[in-house]
Amino acid sequence: MIINNKNIDSPYYLTDENIKFFKKNKYIKLKNVFNKEIILHYNKVISGVVQSLNKIKVPIEKRDTYGKAFLQLFNLWKESEEVKPLIFSKRLSKIASDLMDVSGVRLYHDQALFKEKGGGITPWHADQYYWPLETDKTITAWIPLQQTPKSMGPLEFSAGSHKINEGRELSISDESEKVIHERLRVTDFNHVIEPFDIGEVSFHSGWVFHRAGANKSNQVRKVMTIIYMDSKMKLKKPENDGQQNDWDTWCPNAKIGQIINSPLNPVLYER
Repeated sequence: MIINNKNIDSPYYLTDENIKFFKKNKYIKLKNVFNKEIILHYNKVISGVVQSLNKIKVPIEKRDTYGKAFLQLFNLWKESEEVKPLIFSKRLSKIASDLMDVSGVRLYHDQALFKEKGGGITPWHADQYYWPLETDKTITAWIPLQQTPKSMGPLEFSAGSHKINEGRELSISDESEKVIHERLRVTDFNHVIEPFDIGEVSFHSGWVFHRAGANKSNQVRKVMTIIYMDSKMKLKKPENDGQQNDWDTWCPNAKIGQIINSPLNPVLYER
């Protein structure tokens, strides 16, 4: 099937209520971002790329918590010309820009997250722990490549939890699941666990806490994610090994205190 790029580049118009909801909760789920044909097309294309790149041969029951959570492959736009139009979609990048209220966005990186049959939980965490970025103007598009019922482990959010500082120093781990769960348990933040319709896409801020349940279905839960940052984002001095690794890997040759303008971080949308 040939996908017309107009179908993934045409504007998706957010309402004032959408903007207000995201500003308060730092996540949002949007229905009908893409039609079924586009999702099924990229399900097939991305599945092929993941299969060709995946080097993990260890049985799932012998992996640690992180390894059981998902197969994780990065920057598929550099590996496949068929995947690239989705990653460079102006429809998605405009949504990201509008939600963050910035004039434009750059790509931080993309990643495929495939939770296998029997795959375990993705522990509570905040993504920006790993990012050497100067501000919180970051957002991730979470794009399920199939209808995703609760049994498959859809993304869960603690609405408004970006206000919490406790737990920001934790990488994804058994410890982050325990510590952040306990912290969130005594707050008034709404824990949102909902299925995703086909074509539905969520967007979440880098500091909002989120997790995903185990995949109890008989299918692989296939998800493509795209991480955006303000087009004027500057690199900060890394505060942990994860941030140093991200600097070296996803922002090569970027300089501390300067706009991140490496070949791996193109501007995807500008007003």
